[in-house]
Amino acid sequence: MSIHQKPLVSIIIPVKNEGDNVRSTIMSLFNSRTSFPYEVIVVDDASTDHCCHFLSQQPKSPQITLITTEGIGAAAARNLGAERARGSYFIFCDAHLTFENFWIDRLMEMVLAKKADGVAPGIASMTEPHKIGYGQNLDQRLGITWNPHPQKPIPVAILPGGCFLVSKEVFQKVGGFDRGFRVWGFEDIEFSIKMWLFGYTCMVQPSVKILHLFRQTHPYSVVHEHVYYNMLRMAYSHFSEPRIEATKKLIIYAKASEIDDDVLTHGAAAQRMRYFAQRKYDDNWFFKQFNIPF
Repeated sequence: MSIHQKPLVSIIIPVKNEGDNVRSTIMSLFNSRTSFPYEVIVVDDASTDHCCHFLSQQPKSPQITLITTEGIGAAAARNLGAERARGSYFIFCDAHLTFENFWIDRLMEMVLAKKADGVAPGIASMTEPHKIGYGQNLDQRLGITWNPHPQKPIPVAILPGGCFLVSKEVFQKVGGFDRGFRVWGFEDIEFSIKMWLFGYTCMVQPSVKILHLFRQTHPYSVVHEHVYYNMLRMAYSHFSEPRIEATKKLIIYAKASEIDDDVLTHGAAAQRMRYFAQRKYDDNWFFKQFNIPF
């Protein structure tokens, strides 16, 4: 199969105040080899550091599309990138990555062979490349834990938002990232849970490794209220009533009652009904499947 016969892959990169990372990530992408045609969709969500300025200054490339937005948040920026994408497959990437040769090909092999509906690579620290996580799981506080190295591709509870592949068809069937989420927080977790509950599979391909810049702080403002809002909206969308109550108890740096009122005011109950009607498995199945103590 030639590159002209293979499906187009859309690489979607949400960006906010990434400094030189956007340029280095795109350079690494273009310098890595692949047999698949691809396009790059950069969604600059109201950056104030001109990190995407170089894209508008250089000669326009048909392979790169730059979209500028006015602070719509991480989930909405990804959804917008997907709406503008022309490819049959989406790879969502952070703007601070380094790629290896044929990383796209080995991820695509899993999906094209129908071994997975969503697939992530191993993700290593850019500063400590020997530290590698292979997909993610959740702990008793719905916090992220990284999986150790598996000997072969395995199912994972959570596809890390730093880099994962999903087909356009599946992305659309699950409704994309939650359209009510704010700023940042729980996008990848909610999307992955939704994939599993709707009957799709999330896997990690350990033969692929990318490098990721892990930072101690965000280059933009993230407040507890937004993270809690997203977390509780996720709970209302997918969890049983006892787990919703358990989720409320995780809210300690804000008033849980106010977050609860806010979530319910913005359509969480109606979304819950839609999702429950569509899903194949319930949350008890998911938490048991991945031994999550919540």
